[in-house]
Amino acid sequence: MDNLFDVPRQPEASAPSSESGQPSQLQRLLSPDILAPILVGLLMLALWELGVRLTNTPPYILPGPILVLQTLVREWGTLFPSLLITMKITLFAFLAAVVSGLLVSVLFTQSKWIERSFFPYAVILQTTPIVAIAPLIILWVRQLVPGTASTFVSLVICAWLVAFFPILSNTTLGLNSADHNLINLFQLYRASRWQTLRYLRLPSALPYFLGGLRISGGLALIGAVVAEFVAGTGGTSSGLAYQILISSFNLQIPRMFAALLLTTVLGILIFVLLTMLSDRLLRHWHESAVRREN
Repeated sequence: MDNLFDVPRQPEASAPSSESGQPSQLQRLLSPDILAPILVGLLMLALWELGVRLTNTPPYILPGPILVLQTLVREWGTLFPSLLITMKITLFAFLAAVVSGLLVSVLFTQSKWIERSFFPYAVILQTTPIVAIAPLIILWVRQLVPGTASTFVSLVICAWLVAFFPILSNTTLGLNSADHNLINLFQLYRASRWQTLRYLRLPSALPYFLGGLRISGGLALIGAVVAEFVAGTGGTSSGLAYQILISSFNLQIPRMFAALLLTTVLGILIFVLLTMLSDRLLRHWHESAVRREN
């Protein structure tokens, strides 16, 4: 009788997507989530160019996007080294903020008294305008670090001050948000502080930590640009902020917009890379990144 139900099945037609049901790379690129903002951006650029041409606006007041791109290509030899300097300052400040923010957050979760004693000072550090304290930082660092390296170290410290607090606050919140029932279970089985931190608190804090990374990445770039404005660096140490400043003084507005464009693209690239990292680490288990059919 069992053989009566052994009907041979026809091979199913291969679907264009992957075997796991996930869309292909081409389908992701052509999805509305990507096409919609691109189309809106192109429409805004077209309206910008059309408005400049119809009103005959001079380029020293508002250049069109085509002129900005032409200036970017023409001034690439000057702007690209400045882009590398700003990127280097941002990267060092961001890495310093990640390491210091994570370590201090872990220290806060080990003792409530430490958190209550020092967290208000982290808030004060965050709310202090970087423009007000950047000249002092530059002056102090020049006394401690002689030579041309003092300017770079000063800019990194200023950018670190801006990028530090989001990682500290988000990670501390995540470490304190572990399930209390699981914490009691770990205590019941006499788990050590290190075991509780490694197997419970850190995995629970990972989404919060990654959210802080996305905020801190953009703030590190903002801090680097603001610090460059305050420092007024020139010569071989000039970043994009210096190029923007000099171009505005000389009324080279298309060149200033070209430097602004590079700064914006760098900020978008940082956010996209950190978002991709967050999705890759969370997509298999966290509700914020799990893909659903509906």
